[in-house]
Amino acid sequence: MQRWRGLEAVPTGWGHCVATIGVFDGVHRGHQQIIERANAVAAERGLPTVMITFTPHPSEVVRPGSHPPLLTTNTRKAELAEQLGVDVVVFVPFTPEFSHLSPEEFVHEALVADLHASAVVVGENFRFGHRAAGDVGTLSELGLRFGFDAEGVPLFADGHRPISSTYIRSCVDAGDLHAATEALGRPHRLDGVVVRGDQRGRDLGFPTANVRAESFAAVPADGVYAGRVVSIDEWGNTRADLPARTAAISVGTNPTFDGRHRSVEAFILDFDGDLYGQNIGVEFVHRLRGMVKFDAISDLVVQMAADVDETRRLMA
Repeated sequence: MQRWRGLEAVPTGWGHCVATIGVFDGVHRGHQQIIERANAVAAERGLPTVMITFTPHPSEVVRPGSHPPLLTTNTRKAELAEQLGVDVVVFVPFTPEFSHLSPEEFVHEALVADLHASAVVVGENFRFGHRAAGDVGTLSELGLRFGFDAEGVPLFADGHRPISSTYIRSCVDAGDLHAATEALGRPHRLDGVVVRGDQRGRDLGFPTANVRAESFAAVPADGVYAGRVVSIDEWGNTRADLPARTAAISVGTNPTFDGRHRSVEAFILDFDGDLYGQNIGVEFVHRLRGMVKFDAISDLVVQMAADVDETRRLMA
């Protein structure tokens, strides 16, 4: 799969394509349904599927300071799109100038001028252009003018609740990883680099990998979780050559030690190695308990051992 930074990266002589467009944060089950439909249309026409997304998140440009927690990094988003069969992902810089394009200007710049979209597949709630003035109906009208077909895919619902990135963020924030997993179609993952922490875990017999995630990453509620750790290469891609490892994961401020800084620490079971400076992904599968301040360090150690045992049982 190809990954392009900006529409100016479209190769000379590029033909037609089927495009899908949106933020796609999380690439959740609703997004997957849209992408699958775009792939089906592309297959019917013998064309590549192009996913157009934006960086940074549009809300940060339209309403500075309102950047939502992100469910996926850009690299992870592209990786998931590739797994779904997308041929090209284009990361369009969402600038103040871009945000002021009218719906017609948006369509011409993002879909027509360089990409030559033959068809455009979006979610039925898709909005675009300055002040979100355009909708699927507008897209269809502009398609008649510019020569492409437009299709709005109904929102994917799990029961009576539509699946959305906003809903999944609320699940992660509440520590409801079961609901987040159901909506994403996989466990929520936090990617970051392993940095040196206070190294108390090593002294307690449970050395942990302290993960520094990207800004605005969606971090689960404080507590202890069972999950996995995967290795990531220097470009941010998941390493398929290394197995995922079971881990007991702590999120919080280490209240027993009166900590002030929130951290994500993973104790990898049956592992003895140095991960400092390496990129890893932490997958949250089960919530074991909330964060507790213990009166004695010995009580904390007993609980940590119990957490590891429960992690091993749940992840077996």
